[in-house]
Amino acid sequence: MKFLRTAVFALLAATAASAWSQSYPVKPVRVVVPFAVGSGTDILARLVTDELQKNLGVAFIVDNKPGASGQIAAEAAAKGDPDGYTLMMTTNTAHSANPFLFKKLRYDPLKDFTPVARVNYFLFALAVKADSPIRTPQDLLNHARANPGKVSYGFGNSTGQVAGAHFVKYGRIDAAPIPYKSTPPAMTDIAVGQVDFMFVDWAAAQSFIKANKIKLIAVQSDQRSALLPDLPPVGDTVPGFSFTIWGGLIAPVGTPPAIVNTLNAAVNKVLTTPAIRERMMGLGLEPAPASVEEFRKFTIEQHAQWGKSIRDAGIQPE
Repeated sequence: MKFLRTAVFALLAATAASAWSQSYPVKPVRVVVPFAVGSGTDILARLVTDELQKNLGVAFIVDNKPGASGQIAAEAAAKGDPDGYTLMMTTNTAHSANPFLFKKLRYDPLKDFTPVARVNYFLFALAVKADSPIRTPQDLLNHARANPGKVSYGFGNSTGQVAGAHFVKYGRIDAAPIPYKSTPPAMTDIAVGQVDFMFVDWAAAQSFIKANKIKLIAVQSDQRSALLPDLPPVGDTVPGFSFTIWGGLIAPVGTPPAIVNTLNAAVNKVLTTPAIRERMMGLGLEPAPASVEEFRKFTIEQHAQWGKSIRDAGIQPE
């Protein structure tokens, strides 16, 4: 009899979950973004949510909560109801790096969230002021060595922070780190010469490049990029310089699997649409669709890899 009751309850739960997923979504979905309007993550979120809105028939509202290296947004998302109507467009900043950059976090990136869909890889590059005489990473190293204590680098996310620290340590230069709430204000200071260099996502940098305010001198990798084939990789000058920079959708832990699967399928449909892929690639956003399980394993692997990169750079948690 006990076995029969258990089986009945399991069947009812499965039926309820199926019905829930079939009716989902029926109201606007909030997507929390950890960086400011105009950042690469914001651009990505708006592109993807516009398509989800068309395909799923409800509004997807982008909610920008910049600051504290993504902690403010992650905490807000983690506290959302696990019903599929609160999501977060996370990145390696909030999800992979923060556990090793801060002694205490207001959220647990692996325990407080359910992976929903990997979305993309970001193309990052080394940027300097547009009219700077610096044209290569070696030029930048030479300039820093000739001006000890006078060079600085900005960052508006952990990718820029860790990449900058690696460049300084393994390039054997003295450069002061200057943190920003998000990427756009850091680029503004690069453009006017307040800061000497930064590692920036290409999606966010394009408007500054077109306005002739900043220029890119290398890609943040150990090999050339097909998207910016004329730029050398930083790894040619600083060996071993390579990071996986990614974005993805997550939900509060406890979000029903049926809803997670519905969202995963919807996102993957967007990412495999030729016109959307072309737009993303033009912004330096490489589509990276994956199953829910593949994305879950990926987040665990990236957590470990970013921890190693941060330790190797000698960054002490705050």
